[in-house]
Amino acid sequence: MATKPQPQSESSIKRLDTNSTKQTHFRKRIRSVWNRFVYSSAYLALIAMVEVSIVTELLSLQQTIAPAVAGLLTFSVYINDRLADLESDMVAAPQRTAFVQRYAGVLYSLGALAYGLAVALAVLGGPFAFGLTLIPGIVWLSYAQEWMPSLGTEAGRLKDILIINSGLVAVAWSVVIVFLPVAFARAALDSSAIIVFLFFTVATFVNTEIANVRDIDADRDIGVATLPAMVGVAQTRWILYGVTVGAGVILAAGAISGILSTSHAWALSVSLICLAAIVCSLGRLDSDGTLAFLAECTRLPAFVVLTIQLLAF
Repeated sequence: MATKPQPQSESSIKRLDTNSTKQTHFRKRIRSVWNRFVYSSAYLALIAMVEVSIVTELLSLQQTIAPAVAGLLTFSVYINDRLADLESDMVAAPQRTAFVQRYAGVLYSLGALAYGLAVALAVLGGPFAFGLTLIPGIVWLSYAQEWMPSLGTEAGRLKDILIINSGLVAVAWSVVIVFLPVAFARAALDSSAIIVFLFFTVATFVNTEIANVRDIDADRDIGVATLPAMVGVAQTRWILYGVTVGAGVILAAGAISGILSTSHAWALSVSLICLAAIVCSLGRLDSDGTLAFLAECTRLPAFVVLTIQLLAF
């Protein structure tokens, strides 16, 4: 005859409750750390470091401190941009904005320290590297500050002008990402560096407009002319298809001409395929913030492929 199951003892129940509470606290702690990593723009600094490492391998340059300098610059500029746009970002990214508001003083100090350290380290790379570290700050000031009305224009900032806003961001960051490791390595600019620069510029433009899909309502409210705000998400998707194909053409031209090796072209093509998949998802998945984050990470697959190639060969 089967015996009845014995009820759990009080100590067992308490132990289960304690374990469940610990797991809940652990998940909350992990989520808190992740949010700080993302909201503070530290993840963008890490991505910039990875991108400079990719360029270093693509151009067969010696390893230098260029990745660290690029990471410091990225962290500083994005922190200051988020501090400057608190009011408009409240609509597009309320949780991130609340975090930035809460720690504004700390973030401002960290941003200033990071930029100062980046410029100081750049001195070790020579005049060219030093000049490159000044570009993000100069571009950000001209991009985000309202100086254009003094020229008699209707637009208050370069950030408000269609195409120019995203194009300026793409060019400025690609100049730093591609040419900073060249400067630190004291290498000459050659055709491979130009091809890589063009590829990164076009791909970064696509990244920027993907993020603008997330910000579409806020941009329309404050009069920032981005592709999604002006032509809608569906039309933006088709435009970005074309721009992504343009990046593929640059990559193919580099490979066919022998400027880029086949293995390097393949690594970058993996990144481009990931970017195209995200573009395809615009307006079809109700997760614009996630898509913007994934778009910023699309160079990471190229880093993985290059690492595997180095380990295998």
